[in-house]
Amino acid sequence: MNLKQLEHLLAVAEAGSFSRAAERLHLTQSALSRSIRILEEDLGARLLDRMGKRTELTPLGLTVAGRARRILFESAELRRSAELLTQGDRGAISIGLGSGPGAMLMTPLLAHVAQRYPQLRLEVMRGSLEAHLALLRQRRLDALVVDTRGIVPAADLRIEPVSQMRAGFICRPGHPLARAARPPRFAEIASYPLASTFLAADTERILVEHFGVEADPQTSVRLRCDEIGSLLEAVRVSDAVFLGIVGAARAGIEAGELAELPADPPLRSHALFALVTLTGRTEAPAMGLLREFVAERLRD
Repeated sequence: MNLKQLEHLLAVAEAGSFSRAAERLHLTQSALSRSIRILEEDLGARLLDRMGKRTELTPLGLTVAGRARRILFESAELRRSAELLTQGDRGAISIGLGSGPGAMLMTPLLAHVAQRYPQLRLEVMRGSLEAHLALLRQRRLDALVVDTRGIVPAADLRIEPVSQMRAGFICRPGHPLARAARPPRFAEIASYPLASTFLAADTERILVEHFGVEADPQTSVRLRCDEIGSLLEAVRVSDAVFLGIVGAARAGIEAGELAELPADPPLRSHALFALVTLTGRTEAPAMGLLREFVAERLRD
């Protein structure tokens, strides 16, 4: 038995067929079949059943696959630990940022690393939470900085709370509602194009509890995307109103290009940001500077 044979078994189990697994592994189907057959002979029992065009793990195969994942993970971590110990500088890190952290962190983080740690290789990726979690589990990302309310807790995820940042409404300073004598109600705000990211289910519930069913984002939000910077730019040049993390608009507010719009009743909602890593994975030295930077920047 060797690590390659275990990798081959998992590849077939995940692909559901020898042909697809062989293609992913860049092997011939006969070579892959021979590798699995030798593993089965070594263990003295079948690990895979062919169910028509579908290949499935046997009961023993399920047990072996579960242990194989742990063995391969530990093997990869041994190699990673050795690589990190031999690095003369801070090495390399790959980070996935959610929409809110991306708007507040990406450019400042790139500039910070370029100025202070020019030997560090930094990769920053934006995308959906589902895609980021998949890349984290494939060890193609070292960490995520995201709103935890969209994450289903799992044993393989280490979730470190970083900050709680309040949500609110943002508009341009000359917006008609900004000049009103009293804070507007939600119906008045929503009479203008409401702009927001794709919100977590509990955030949508909080909005409905605060303002009533008319605040359901599925019907009230008219401009929606994951790029907060683009939404805020649209708000800056139009009468659209941004609904989201106030801190994401900090630079525009300080420059006098954006303003926070009070609401009646006040919106009491927060994003819960966290650093997410894989449980048991050896960390790169640069993770320390990332933690410090995120803690400093992600705050009201």
